[in-house]
Amino acid sequence: MNYKIKKLITNWRIIILALFIVISIVAIHPTLSEGAAIRSVITNSSASIAGIPQPKPNVQPVDREKIISINNRPINNIGDYYGYISTIGPNRTIQIKTTKGSYKLTTAEADLGLRVFEAPSTNIRKGLDLQGGTRVLLQPEVKLSQYDISILIDNMKERLNVYGLSDIVIRDANDLVGNQYIIVEIAGATEEEIKDLLARQGKFEAKIGNRTVFRGGNDIVYVGRSAQEARIEGCSPNGNEWSCRFSFSITMSQEAAQRQADATKDLAVVYDSISGRSDYLSEKLELYLDDKKVDELNIGADLKGQAVTQISISGPGIGANQQVARDNTAQNMKRLQTILITGSLPVKLSIVKTDAISPVLGEGFVKNAVIMSLLAMLSVAVVLAIRYRKMLIAFPILVTMLSEVLILLGIAALFKQNIDSAAIAGLLVAIGTGVDDQIVITDETLKGETANVYNWKEKVKRAFLIIMLAYLTVVVAMIPLIFAGAGLLKGFAITTIIGVTIGVFITRPAYSSFVEIMLK
Repeated sequence: MNYKIKKLITNWRIIILALFIVISIVAIHPTLSEGAAIRSVITNSSASIAGIPQPKPNVQPVDREKIISINNRPINNIGDYYGYISTIGPNRTIQIKTTKGSYKLTTAEADLGLRVFEAPSTNIRKGLDLQGGTRVLLQPEVKLSQYDISILIDNMKERLNVYGLSDIVIRDANDLVGNQYIIVEIAGATEEEIKDLLARQGKFEAKIGNRTVFRGGNDIVYVGRSAQEARIEGCSPNGNEWSCRFSFSITMSQEAAQRQADATKDLAVVYDSISGRSDYLSEKLELYLDDKKVDELNIGADLKGQAVTQISISGPGIGANQQVARDNTAQNMKRLQTILITGSLPVKLSIVKTDAISPVLGEGFVKNAVIMSLLAMLSVAVVLAIRYRKMLIAFPILVTMLSEVLILLGIAALFKQNIDSAAIAGLLVAIGTGVDDQIVITDETLKGETANVYNWKEKVKRAFLIIMLAYLTVVVAMIPLIFAGAGLLKGFAITTIIGVTIGVFITRPAYSSFVEIMLK
Protein backbone atom coordinates (compact mmCIF):
# COMPACT_ATOMS: atom_id res chain seq x y z
CA MET A 1 0.00 0.00 0.00
CA ASN A 2 2.85 2.41 0.83
CA TYR A 3 4.26 1.75 -2.62
CA LYS A 4 0.93 2.67 -4.24
CA ILE A 5 0.63 5.88 -2.19
CA LYS A 6 4.14 6.85 -3.25
CA LYS A 7 3.20 6.21 -6.86
CA LEU A 8 0.10 8.41 -6.44
CA ILE A 9 1.87 11.44 -4.98
CA THR A 10 4.63 11.28 -7.61
CA ASN A 11 2.34 10.76 -10.61
CA TRP A 12 2.60 13.82 -12.90
CA ARG A 13 -1.13 13.83 -13.75
CA ILE A 14 -2.13 13.90 -10.09
CA ILE A 15 0.48 16.58 -9.39
CA ILE A 16 -1.01 18.78 -12.15
CA LEU A 17 -4.49 18.31 -10.66
CA ALA A 18 -3.21 19.26 -7.19
CA LEU A 19 -1.47 22.34 -8.64
CA PHE A 20 -4.68 23.52 -10.31
CA ILE A 21 -6.61 23.00 -7.06
CA VAL A 22 -4.10 25.13 -5.11
CA ILE A 23 -4.18 27.91 -7.74
CA SER A 24 -8.00 27.84 -7.71
CA ILE A 25 -8.15 28.19 -3.90
CA VAL A 26 -5.74 31.15 -4.06
CA ALA A 27 -7.84 32.79 -6.83
CA ILE A 28 -11.11 32.26 -4.94
CA HIS A 29 -9.47 33.62 -1.76
CA PRO A 30 -11.99 32.41 0.85
CA THR A 31 -11.97 34.69 3.89
CA LEU A 32 -14.02 35.67 6.91
CA SER A 33 -15.25 39.12 5.98
CA GLU A 34 -17.26 41.58 8.06
CA GLY A 35 -18.62 45.01 7.32
CA ALA A 36 -20.74 46.58 4.60
CA ALA A 37 -19.04 46.70 1.20
CA ILE A 38 -19.53 49.91 -0.81
CA ARG A 39 -21.29 49.19 -4.10
CA SER A 40 -21.51 52.79 -5.39
CA VAL A 41 -21.23 56.43 -4.33
CA ILE A 42 -23.86 58.85 -5.61
CA THR A 43 -22.41 61.91 -7.34
CA ASN A 44 -22.50 65.16 -5.28
CA SER A 45 -23.77 63.30 -2.20
CA SER A 46 -22.40 63.77 1.32
CA ALA A 47 -20.18 60.71 0.88
CA SER A 48 -18.87 61.94 -2.49
CA ILE A 49 -18.06 65.41 -1.12
CA ALA A 50 -16.24 63.81 1.83
CA GLY A 51 -13.91 62.05 -0.62
CA ILE A 52 -15.17 58.47 -0.53
CA PRO A 53 -14.13 57.18 -3.98
CA GLN A 54 -16.39 55.47 -6.47
CA PRO A 55 -15.50 51.73 -6.44
CA LYS A 56 -13.62 50.56 -9.50
CA PRO A 57 -15.56 47.92 -11.46
CA ASN A 58 -12.52 45.66 -11.98
CA VAL A 59 -11.49 45.39 -8.31
CA GLN A 60 -11.65 41.91 -6.79
CA PRO A 61 -14.70 41.39 -4.50
CA VAL A 62 -12.69 40.74 -1.30
CA ASP A 63 -10.64 43.90 -1.99
CA ARG A 64 -13.67 46.21 -2.13
CA GLU A 65 -13.71 49.08 0.34
CA LYS A 66 -15.81 48.08 3.36
CA ILE A 67 -17.36 50.23 6.08
CA ILE A 68 -16.24 48.83 9.43
CA SER A 69 -17.48 51.55 11.82
CA ILE A 70 -19.55 54.75 11.99
CA ASN A 71 -18.81 57.08 14.92
CA ASN A 72 -16.79 54.21 16.45
CA ARG A 73 -19.82 51.92 16.33
CA PRO A 74 -18.90 48.59 14.65
CA ILE A 75 -20.63 47.78 11.36
CA ASN A 76 -20.64 44.00 10.90
CA ASN A 77 -23.22 43.74 8.09
CA ILE A 78 -25.61 45.82 6.01
CA GLY A 79 -28.26 45.48 8.73
CA ASP A 80 -25.98 47.35 11.16
CA TYR A 81 -25.30 50.01 8.53
CA TYR A 82 -28.89 50.78 7.57
CA GLY A 83 -30.03 50.43 11.17
CA TYR A 84 -27.57 53.09 12.32
CA ILE A 85 -27.94 55.62 9.50
CA SER A 86 -31.73 55.54 9.97
CA THR A 87 -31.12 57.27 13.31
CA ILE A 88 -28.96 60.02 11.79
CA GLY A 89 -30.68 63.27 10.92
CA PRO A 90 -29.57 66.05 8.55
CA ASN A 91 -26.71 68.46 9.34
CA ARG A 92 -24.89 65.92 11.47
CA THR A 93 -21.13 65.39 11.34
CA ILE A 94 -20.16 61.73 11.42
CA GLN A 95 -16.93 59.75 11.16
CA ILE A 96 -16.89 56.75 8.80
CA LYS A 97 -14.02 54.29 9.04
CA THR A 98 -13.42 51.92 6.16
CA THR A 99 -10.80 49.32 5.27
CA LYS A 100 -9.03 51.98 3.18
CA GLY A 101 -9.29 55.14 5.26
CA SER A 102 -11.30 57.39 7.53
CA TYR A 103 -13.75 60.07 6.33
CA LYS A 104 -15.56 62.90 8.08
CA LEU A 105 -18.78 64.03 6.41
CA THR A 106 -21.72 66.26 7.13
CA THR A 107 -25.11 64.82 6.29
CA ALA A 108 -27.32 66.91 4.05
CA GLU A 109 -30.10 64.38 4.58
CA ALA A 110 -30.59 60.94 6.11
CA ASP A 111 -29.22 59.26 2.97
CA LEU A 112 -25.42 59.53 2.94
CA GLY A 113 -25.21 58.71 -0.77
CA LEU A 114 -23.73 55.24 -0.24
CA ARG A 115 -25.11 52.01 -1.69
CA VAL A 116 -23.79 48.99 0.19
CA PHE A 117 -24.10 45.20 0.18
CA GLU A 118 -22.89 42.30 2.31
CA ALA A 119 -19.10 42.12 2.31
CA PRO A 120 -17.96 39.32 -0.06
CA SER A 121 -16.19 36.36 1.53
CA THR A 122 -14.69 35.11 -1.76
CA ASN A 123 -13.59 36.46 -5.14
CA ILE A 124 -16.41 34.60 -6.89
CA ARG A 125 -18.47 37.23 -8.70
CA LYS A 126 -22.19 36.62 -8.59
CA GLY A 127 -24.17 37.33 -11.70
CA LEU A 128 -27.37 39.29 -11.76
CA ASP A 129 -29.49 36.18 -11.17
CA LEU A 130 -27.73 35.52 -7.87
CA GLN A 131 -27.27 38.98 -6.34
CA GLY A 132 -30.32 40.82 -7.62
CA GLY A 133 -30.60 43.85 -9.90
CA THR A 134 -31.84 44.72 -13.36
CA ARG A 135 -30.97 43.49 -16.84
CA VAL A 136 -32.00 45.52 -19.89
CA LEU A 137 -31.75 44.29 -23.48
CA LEU A 138 -31.41 47.21 -25.93
CA GLN A 139 -31.40 47.25 -29.72
CA PRO A 140 -29.93 50.08 -31.86
CA GLU A 141 -32.33 51.55 -34.40
CA VAL A 142 -29.69 51.26 -37.14
CA LYS A 143 -26.83 48.81 -37.63
CA LEU A 144 -23.59 50.14 -36.15
CA SER A 145 -19.94 49.41 -36.80
CA GLN A 146 -17.88 47.84 -34.02
CA TYR A 147 -16.18 51.20 -33.43
CA ASP A 148 -19.53 52.98 -33.01
CA ILE A 149 -20.71 50.21 -30.67
CA SER A 150 -17.62 50.69 -28.45
CA ILE A 151 -18.18 54.47 -28.39
CA LEU A 152 -21.84 53.96 -27.49
CA ILE A 153 -20.93 51.59 -24.64
CA ASP A 154 -18.39 54.11 -23.28
CA ASN A 155 -21.05 56.81 -23.36
CA MET A 156 -23.59 54.62 -21.55
CA LYS A 157 -21.06 53.72 -18.84
CA GLU A 158 -20.24 57.39 -18.32
CA ARG A 159 -23.89 58.29 -18.15
CA LEU A 160 -24.71 55.61 -15.60
CA ASN A 161 -21.65 56.49 -13.53
CA VAL A 162 -22.89 60.08 -13.30
CA TYR A 163 -25.97 58.71 -11.56
CA GLY A 164 -23.88 56.87 -8.97
CA LEU A 165 -24.17 53.41 -10.53
CA SER A 166 -20.79 51.71 -10.77
CA ASP A 167 -21.44 47.97 -10.48
CA ILE A 168 -22.30 47.78 -14.18
CA VAL A 169 -21.81 45.27 -16.98
CA ILE A 170 -22.44 46.63 -20.50
CA ARG A 171 -21.64 44.44 -23.49
CA ASP A 172 -22.69 44.03 -27.07
CA ALA A 173 -24.24 40.83 -28.43
CA ASN A 174 -25.55 39.42 -31.69
CA ASP A 175 -28.05 36.69 -32.42
CA LEU A 176 -27.77 34.01 -35.11
CA VAL A 177 -29.54 36.16 -37.73
CA GLY A 178 -27.21 39.14 -37.23
CA ASN A 179 -29.34 41.46 -35.05
CA GLN A 180 -27.31 43.76 -32.81
CA TYR A 181 -28.06 44.15 -29.11
CA ILE A 182 -26.58 45.83 -26.06
CA ILE A 183 -27.00 44.08 -22.72
CA VAL A 184 -26.89 46.25 -19.58
CA GLU A 185 -26.72 44.55 -16.16
CA ILE A 186 -26.76 46.67 -13.04
CA ALA A 187 -26.68 45.16 -9.56
CA GLY A 188 -28.71 46.78 -6.81
CA ALA A 189 -30.79 48.99 -9.10
CA THR A 190 -34.55 48.93 -9.64
CA GLU A 191 -36.23 48.35 -12.97
CA GLU A 192 -37.97 51.75 -12.92
CA GLU A 193 -34.86 53.88 -12.50
CA ILE A 194 -32.88 51.92 -15.12
CA LYS A 195 -35.72 52.24 -17.64
CA ASP A 196 -35.85 55.95 -16.92
CA LEU A 197 -32.11 56.36 -17.48
CA LEU A 198 -31.84 54.30 -20.65
CA ALA A 199 -35.09 55.23 -22.34
CA ARG A 200 -34.14 58.92 -22.56
CA GLN A 201 -31.52 60.07 -25.05
CA GLY A 202 -28.38 61.63 -23.56
CA LYS A 203 -28.32 65.42 -23.26
CA PHE A 204 -24.97 67.20 -23.04
CA GLU A 205 -24.79 70.97 -22.55
CA ALA A 206 -22.00 73.50 -22.08
CA LYS A 207 -22.97 76.74 -20.33
CA ILE A 208 -21.34 80.07 -19.66
CA GLY A 209 -23.21 81.55 -16.72
CA ASN A 210 -26.83 80.54 -17.31
CA ARG A 211 -26.47 80.61 -21.08
CA THR A 212 -26.13 77.41 -23.13
CA VAL A 213 -23.48 77.85 -25.80
CA PHE A 214 -23.33 74.36 -27.30
CA ARG A 215 -24.82 70.91 -26.87
CA GLY A 216 -23.65 67.41 -27.57
CA GLY A 217 -24.68 65.99 -30.90
CA ASN A 218 -25.02 68.42 -33.79
CA ASP A 219 -23.08 71.20 -32.02
CA ILE A 220 -20.00 68.98 -31.51
CA VAL A 221 -18.60 68.13 -34.92
CA TYR A 222 -15.42 66.38 -33.83
CA VAL A 223 -13.48 65.42 -30.68
CA GLY A 224 -9.74 64.88 -31.08
CA ARG A 225 -8.59 61.58 -29.59
CA SER A 226 -5.47 60.66 -31.56
CA ALA A 227 -1.94 61.07 -30.18
CA GLN A 228 -1.46 64.20 -32.31
CA GLU A 229 -4.66 65.85 -31.07
CA ALA A 230 -4.68 64.77 -27.41
CA ARG A 231 -1.62 64.91 -25.17
CA ILE A 232 -0.45 65.03 -21.56
CA GLU A 233 2.20 67.60 -20.68
CA GLY A 234 3.53 69.91 -17.99
CA CYS A 235 4.08 67.37 -15.20
CA SER A 236 5.70 69.01 -12.18
CA PRO A 237 5.93 68.51 -8.40
CA ASN A 238 3.49 70.48 -6.28
CA GLY A 239 4.27 70.08 -2.58
CA ASN A 240 3.83 66.40 -1.68
CA GLU A 241 2.07 65.66 -4.96
CA TRP A 242 2.69 65.74 -8.68
CA SER A 243 0.37 67.48 -11.12
CA CYS A 244 0.01 67.17 -14.89
CA ARG A 245 -2.24 68.74 -17.49
CA PHE A 246 -3.99 67.36 -20.56
CA SER A 247 -5.23 69.13 -23.64
CA PHE A 248 -7.18 68.06 -26.71
CA SER A 249 -9.04 69.80 -29.49
CA ILE A 250 -12.73 69.82 -30.34
CA THR A 251 -14.51 71.23 -33.35
CA MET A 252 -17.90 72.94 -32.99
CA SER A 253 -20.42 73.96 -35.56
CA GLN A 254 -20.43 77.57 -36.78
CA GLU A 255 -23.71 78.27 -34.96
CA ALA A 256 -22.27 77.01 -31.65
CA ALA A 257 -19.11 79.08 -32.17
CA GLN A 258 -21.20 82.21 -32.67
CA ARG A 259 -23.19 81.52 -29.49
CA GLN A 260 -19.93 81.21 -27.57
CA ALA A 261 -18.69 84.51 -29.05
CA ASP A 262 -21.90 86.27 -27.99
CA ALA A 263 -21.68 84.83 -24.46
CA THR A 264 -18.03 85.85 -23.91
CA LYS A 265 -17.85 89.28 -25.55
CA ASP A 266 -18.87 91.17 -22.38
CA LEU A 267 -16.92 89.07 -19.85
CA ALA A 268 -14.04 90.53 -17.88
CA VAL A 269 -10.49 89.21 -18.15
CA VAL A 270 -9.19 87.82 -14.84
CA TYR A 271 -5.64 88.65 -13.77
CA ASP A 272 -3.77 85.66 -12.33
CA SER A 273 -1.49 86.90 -9.54
CA ILE A 274 0.48 83.64 -9.53
CA SER A 275 1.42 83.60 -13.21
CA GLY A 276 1.35 87.38 -13.53
CA ARG A 277 -0.74 87.11 -16.70
CA SER A 278 -4.31 87.75 -17.78
CA ASP A 279 -5.12 84.22 -18.89
CA TYR A 280 -8.81 83.54 -18.29
CA LEU A 281 -12.25 85.11 -18.51
CA SER A 282 -14.37 85.78 -15.41
CA GLU A 283 -16.86 82.98 -16.17
CA LYS A 284 -16.11 79.30 -16.64
CA LEU A 285 -17.38 76.85 -19.21
CA GLU A 286 -19.59 74.42 -17.24
CA LEU A 287 -20.38 70.96 -18.61
CA TYR A 288 -23.72 69.29 -17.83
CA LEU A 289 -24.85 65.74 -18.58
CA ASP A 290 -28.63 65.26 -18.27
CA ASP A 291 -28.81 68.50 -16.24
CA LYS A 292 -26.12 67.28 -13.83
CA LYS A 293 -22.89 69.29 -13.65
CA VAL A 294 -19.93 67.01 -14.33
CA ASP A 295 -17.03 69.42 -14.95
CA GLU A 296 -16.01 73.03 -15.46
CA LEU A 297 -13.20 74.57 -17.52
CA ASN A 298 -11.45 77.93 -17.65
CA ILE A 299 -11.98 79.99 -20.84
CA GLY A 300 -8.84 81.48 -22.36
CA ALA A 301 -8.75 85.27 -22.61
CA ASP A 302 -7.95 85.06 -26.34
CA LEU A 303 -11.40 83.51 -26.97
CA LYS A 304 -13.29 86.62 -25.78
CA GLY A 305 -15.89 87.49 -28.41
CA GLN A 306 -14.30 85.18 -30.97
CA ALA A 307 -16.45 82.80 -33.06
CA VAL A 308 -13.88 80.06 -33.31
CA THR A 309 -15.00 76.57 -34.26
CA GLN A 310 -11.90 74.75 -33.07
CA ILE A 311 -10.89 75.18 -29.46
CA SER A 312 -8.51 73.41 -27.10
CA ILE A 313 -9.84 72.00 -23.84
CA SER A 314 -7.46 71.35 -20.98
CA GLY A 315 -7.62 70.00 -17.46
CA PRO A 316 -5.48 68.71 -14.57
CA GLY A 317 -4.60 65.44 -12.92
CA ILE A 318 -2.71 64.86 -9.66
CA GLY A 319 -1.04 61.90 -7.98
CA ALA A 320 1.41 60.81 -5.31
CA ASN A 321 4.17 60.50 -7.93
CA GLN A 322 4.70 61.43 -11.55
CA GLN A 323 3.46 58.13 -13.00
CA VAL A 324 0.29 58.13 -10.88
CA ALA A 325 -0.33 61.77 -11.85
CA ARG A 326 0.04 60.92 -15.56
CA ASP A 327 -2.33 57.94 -15.19
CA ASN A 328 -4.94 60.06 -13.41
CA THR A 329 -4.57 62.82 -15.99
CA ALA A 330 -5.06 60.35 -18.85
CA GLN A 331 -8.15 58.96 -17.11
CA ASN A 332 -9.59 62.45 -16.61
CA MET A 333 -8.96 63.28 -20.28
CA LYS A 334 -10.64 60.11 -21.51
CA ARG A 335 -13.60 60.74 -19.19
CA LEU A 336 -14.06 64.28 -20.50
CA GLN A 337 -13.69 63.18 -24.13
CA THR A 338 -16.38 60.56 -23.53
CA ILE A 339 -18.68 63.16 -21.99
CA LEU A 340 -18.20 65.48 -24.97
CA ILE A 341 -19.00 62.66 -27.40
CA THR A 342 -22.12 61.67 -25.46
CA GLY A 343 -25.18 62.53 -27.47
CA SER A 344 -23.16 63.04 -30.66
CA LEU A 345 -23.95 59.54 -31.94
CA PRO A 346 -27.25 59.79 -33.87
CA VAL A 347 -28.65 56.43 -32.84
CA LYS A 348 -31.79 55.59 -30.93
CA LEU A 349 -31.96 52.61 -28.58
CA SER A 350 -35.19 50.73 -28.00
CA ILE A 351 -35.76 48.62 -24.90
CA VAL A 352 -36.48 45.06 -26.06
CA LYS A 353 -36.71 43.38 -22.67
CA THR A 354 -36.13 44.08 -18.98
CA ASP A 355 -35.61 41.58 -16.17
CA ALA A 356 -35.65 42.54 -12.51
CA ILE A 357 -34.37 40.04 -9.95
CA SER A 358 -34.87 40.43 -6.21
CA PRO A 359 -31.72 39.99 -4.06
CA VAL A 360 -33.75 37.74 -1.76
CA LEU A 361 -34.62 35.40 -4.65
CA GLY A 362 -31.01 35.37 -5.78
CA GLU A 363 -29.76 34.44 -2.30
CA GLY A 364 -32.35 31.64 -2.05
CA PHE A 365 -31.33 30.32 -5.47
CA VAL A 366 -27.67 30.13 -4.44
CA LYS A 367 -28.49 28.17 -1.27
CA ASN A 368 -30.77 25.76 -3.11
CA ALA A 369 -28.26 25.27 -5.93
CA VAL A 370 -25.45 24.43 -3.47
CA ILE A 371 -27.62 22.02 -1.46
CA MET A 372 -29.01 20.24 -4.52
CA SER A 373 -25.55 19.98 -6.13
CA LEU A 374 -24.07 18.38 -3.01
CA LEU A 375 -27.00 15.98 -2.74
CA ALA A 376 -26.65 15.04 -6.42
CA MET A 377 -22.92 14.36 -6.00
CA LEU A 378 -23.54 12.28 -2.89
CA SER A 379 -26.26 10.30 -4.67
CA VAL A 380 -23.94 9.58 -7.59
CA ALA A 381 -21.23 8.37 -5.19
CA VAL A 382 -23.69 6.05 -3.41
CA VAL A 383 -24.97 4.58 -6.70
CA LEU A 384 -21.42 3.98 -7.94
CA ALA A 385 -20.44 2.36 -4.63
CA ILE A 386 -23.39 -0.04 -4.98
CA ARG A 387 -22.63 -0.65 -8.67
CA TYR A 388 -18.93 -1.45 -8.26
CA ARG A 389 -19.02 -2.55 -4.60
CA LYS A 390 -15.76 -0.69 -4.07
CA MET A 391 -15.51 2.58 -2.11
CA LEU A 392 -12.04 2.81 -3.60
CA ILE A 393 -13.80 3.79 -6.85
CA ALA A 394 -16.78 5.79 -5.54
CA PHE A 395 -14.70 8.09 -3.31
CA PRO A 396 -12.25 9.35 -5.98
CA ILE A 397 -15.16 9.98 -8.37
CA LEU A 398 -16.70 12.21 -5.69
CA VAL A 399 -13.36 13.97 -5.15
CA THR A 400 -12.99 14.45 -8.93
CA MET A 401 -16.44 16.08 -9.17
CA LEU A 402 -15.61 18.48 -6.34
CA SER A 403 -12.24 19.25 -7.96
CA GLU A 404 -13.89 20.17 -11.26
CA VAL A 405 -16.27 22.55 -9.46
CA LEU A 406 -13.40 24.13 -7.52
CA ILE A 407 -11.18 24.61 -10.58
CA LEU A 408 -14.03 26.05 -12.64
CA LEU A 409 -14.88 28.55 -9.89
CA GLY A 410 -11.18 29.39 -9.56
CA ILE A 411 -10.91 30.16 -13.28
CA ALA A 412 -14.01 32.37 -13.06
CA ALA A 413 -12.51 34.24 -10.08
CA LEU A 414 -9.10 34.59 -11.75
CA PHE A 415 -10.53 36.04 -14.97
CA LYS A 416 -13.23 38.08 -13.15
CA GLN A 417 -16.18 36.33 -14.78
CA ASN A 418 -19.66 36.32 -13.28
CA ILE A 419 -21.31 33.12 -12.07
CA ASP A 420 -25.04 33.25 -12.82
CA SER A 421 -27.83 30.68 -13.16
CA ALA A 422 -26.78 29.90 -16.76
CA ALA A 423 -23.19 29.32 -15.63
CA ILE A 424 -24.40 27.03 -12.81
CA ALA A 425 -26.39 25.02 -15.37
CA GLY A 426 -23.26 24.71 -17.51
CA LEU A 427 -21.27 23.64 -14.46
CA LEU A 428 -23.78 20.86 -13.72
CA VAL A 429 -23.61 19.69 -17.35
CA ALA A 430 -19.82 19.55 -17.12
CA ILE A 431 -20.00 17.53 -13.89
CA GLY A 432 -22.55 15.15 -15.45
CA THR A 433 -20.36 14.48 -18.46
CA GLY A 434 -17.42 14.03 -16.08
CA VAL A 435 -19.21 11.30 -14.14
CA ASP A 436 -20.10 9.58 -17.41
CA ASP A 437 -16.46 9.70 -18.55
CA GLN A 438 -15.20 8.33 -15.23
CA ILE A 439 -17.66 5.43 -15.50
CA VAL A 440 -16.27 4.72 -18.99
CA ILE A 441 -12.72 4.74 -17.61
CA THR A 442 -13.70 2.49 -14.71
CA ASP A 443 -15.62 0.01 -16.88
CA GLU A 444 -12.82 -0.24 -19.43
CA THR A 445 -10.31 -0.75 -16.63
CA LEU A 446 -12.31 -3.39 -14.71
CA LYS A 447 -13.12 -5.20 -17.96
CA GLY A 448 -9.50 -6.23 -18.07
CA GLU A 449 -9.70 -7.89 -14.65
CA THR A 450 -12.42 -10.22 -15.90
CA ALA A 451 -10.53 -11.13 -19.04
CA ASN A 452 -7.24 -11.47 -17.16
CA VAL A 453 -5.75 -8.91 -19.50
CA TYR A 454 -3.47 -6.33 -17.94
CA ASN A 455 -2.55 -4.06 -20.83
CA TRP A 456 -3.44 -0.93 -18.84
CA LYS A 457 -2.20 1.56 -21.43
CA GLU A 458 -4.36 -0.02 -24.11
CA LYS A 459 -7.46 0.02 -21.90
CA VAL A 460 -6.99 3.65 -20.84
CA LYS A 461 -6.30 4.63 -24.45
CA ARG A 462 -9.57 2.97 -25.54
CA ALA A 463 -11.47 4.77 -22.76
CA PHE A 464 -10.04 8.18 -23.69
CA LEU A 465 -10.92 7.65 -27.36
CA ILE A 466 -14.57 7.40 -26.29
CA ILE A 467 -14.16 10.40 -23.97
CA MET A 468 -12.55 12.60 -26.66
CA LEU A 469 -15.36 11.87 -29.12
CA ALA A 470 -17.94 12.80 -26.48
CA TYR A 471 -15.92 15.94 -25.62
CA LEU A 472 -15.78 17.15 -29.21
CA THR A 473 -19.52 16.53 -29.58
CA VAL A 474 -20.28 18.70 -26.52
CA VAL A 475 -17.99 21.52 -27.69
CA VAL A 476 -19.48 21.57 -31.20
CA ALA A 477 -23.00 21.61 -29.71
CA MET A 478 -22.15 24.53 -27.36
CA ILE A 479 -20.53 26.87 -29.92
CA PRO A 480 -23.84 27.99 -31.55
CA LEU A 481 -25.28 28.75 -28.09
CA ILE A 482 -22.59 31.40 -27.54
CA PHE A 483 -24.35 33.54 -30.15
CA ALA A 484 -27.96 32.38 -29.69
CA GLY A 485 -30.51 34.36 -27.69
CA ALA A 486 -28.65 37.71 -28.01
CA GLY A 487 -25.80 36.26 -25.99
CA LEU A 488 -27.94 35.45 -22.92
CA LEU A 489 -26.93 31.77 -23.19
CA LYS A 490 -23.25 32.66 -23.52
CA GLY A 491 -22.50 31.93 -19.85
CA PHE A 492 -24.02 28.46 -20.11
CA ALA A 493 -22.12 27.59 -23.29
CA ILE A 494 -18.71 28.93 -22.18
CA THR A 495 -18.97 27.38 -18.70
CA THR A 496 -19.85 24.01 -20.22
CA ILE A 497 -16.93 24.17 -22.68
CA ILE A 498 -14.44 25.19 -19.98
CA GLY A 499 -15.83 22.59 -17.58
CA VAL A 500 -15.57 19.63 -19.98
CA THR A 501 -12.11 20.85 -21.07
CA ILE A 502 -10.92 20.85 -17.46
CA GLY A 503 -12.32 17.36 -17.08
CA VAL A 504 -10.81 15.89 -20.23
CA PHE A 505 -7.33 17.36 -19.84
CA ILE A 506 -6.88 17.65 -16.04
CA THR A 507 -9.23 15.75 -13.72
CA ARG A 508 -10.05 12.63 -15.76
CA PRO A 509 -6.41 11.82 -16.60
CA ALA A 510 -5.67 12.12 -12.87
CA TYR A 511 -8.60 9.81 -12.10
CA SER A 512 -7.43 7.25 -14.68
CA SER A 513 -3.96 7.29 -13.09
CA PHE A 514 -5.54 6.73 -9.67
CA VAL A 515 -7.59 3.77 -10.94
CA GLU A 516 -4.58 2.31 -12.75
CA ILE A 517 -2.33 2.54 -9.69
CA MET A 518 -4.85 1.35 -7.08
CA LEU A 519 -6.44 -1.49 -9.08
CA LYS A 520 -3.48 -2.75 -11.08
